[in-house]
Amino acid sequence: MEYLISFLKSTDSLLWGVPMIVILFGTHIFLTFRTGFIQRKIFTAIKLSVAKDKDSEGDVSQFGALSTALAATVGTGNIIGVSTAITLGGPGAVLWMWLTGVFGIATKYSEALISVKYRVKTENGTMLGGAMYALERGLKMKWLGVIFAIFTAVAAFGIGCSTQTNSIASTLKDSFGTPVWVTGIVVTLFVGAVIIGGVKSITKVCEALVPFMAIFYLVGCFIILIMNADVLGQTIVTIVQAAFTPKAAGGGFVGSTVAVACRYGTARGLFSNESGMGSAPIVAAAAQTKNPVKQALVSMTGTFWDTVVICLMTGLVIVSSVIKNPAIDTKTSSLLTNAAWHQIPIVGSVVLSISLAIFALSTVLGWSYYGERAAEYLFGPKIIKPYRILWVIVALIGTLMSLDLVWTIADILNALMVIPNVIAMLFLSGVIAAETKKYINDIEKPSDEKVPMVEKAS
Repeated sequence: MEYLISFLKSTDSLLWGVPMIVILFGTHIFLTFRTGFIQRKIFTAIKLSVAKDKDSEGDVSQFGALSTALAATVGTGNIIGVSTAITLGGPGAVLWMWLTGVFGIATKYSEALISVKYRVKTENGTMLGGAMYALERGLKMKWLGVIFAIFTAVAAFGIGCSTQTNSIASTLKDSFGTPVWVTGIVVTLFVGAVIIGGVKSITKVCEALVPFMAIFYLVGCFIILIMNADVLGQTIVTIVQAAFTPKAAGGGFVGSTVAVACRYGTARGLFSNESGMGSAPIVAAAAQTKNPVKQALVSMTGTFWDTVVICLMTGLVIVSSVIKNPAIDTKTSSLLTNAAWHQIPIVGSVVLSISLAIFALSTVLGWSYYGERAAEYLFGPKIIKPYRILWVIVALIGTLMSLDLVWTIADILNALMVIPNVIAMLFLSGVIAAETKKYINDIEKPSDEKVPMVEKAS
């Protein structure tokens, strides 16, 4: 068992090491140019995300699809992940993390575009899409689509379910003394009640939950930044300098090399926003939209909010707090995060704990849909009910167990999801560029043209 654990951890480190950074960041940059720097349309995309595409085929609204994707994406990585990057890579990691978000917008756009373009409609009118359908219909590589679906369906139980409910139970126990079994029962009942209604029920809850949790957390960040206003200028200078110069950062930080800052900042950024993983496009395919570019634009705002905004705010909070209070321990990520939030008297730790719990809960809801759709691709609609039941059971088990090994296995499967998804985007980059050119200039104008659909037997 010790050998197995050591082997899995080594595999995890290898997959999420330099090769994966090169693959993902390289894809981000390539698709940025291939789409004509689609990031320039971010404000148009934000406007589209709160609009409805009337009379369009789809199961949920564009905002509903975005909310579900954000629910799955915005998680503990936006808080603990950022502090871990800073602990391991120094303050310069914040800038590299931010850059992965800026360039990752193009990748999130691209994977959503091909997901919508190659989506199919079942006999009962349900929309199905994702990398598996892009690989099958766009590249005629169904075998690779099957591999992606297997990785997604299995990984979802780890990264999207058990580890998240475990985080909720641990956070509430440490912060408020809530018994684990109480958290387990409440979370399980809530998750079961939501996912039993399918994507429409999930998106309805996420539409309410995501804006609340984002605003709740960001308000706390703003309060701390106001308290640290006198060192904000120094904070920004420190982050930029530490990202490009191999010298001691000062202000309580230990110096780090440029390579280390780049590695951990980029790795945590990639993991946080999931751009290139192929998860978010699965729900993007369910959106009501007349052409793939519209929903792709809406989807790319997810990376903007997740990394360009939320992760950046977390990074500024932590770095400014350490500069203002050099005695803060920068060697342990959890202590670093807690110390930063304890600057808000009395309620700081409460806000942090509630944010962590809600972020994790939203991830459980979003990933339940990803895993279910991947399983449906493999086994058909008959698997949906058993998968949901198993999801609820795993959610309960997750609150009661230590899941370090599960985290490692889930990380490995997430990395393996990236490979077929990146292949789909790179080989279909010509399609992505052509669709973008076809629709982008008239994207805000009404259009009667709809995405061509293939009927899929139920």
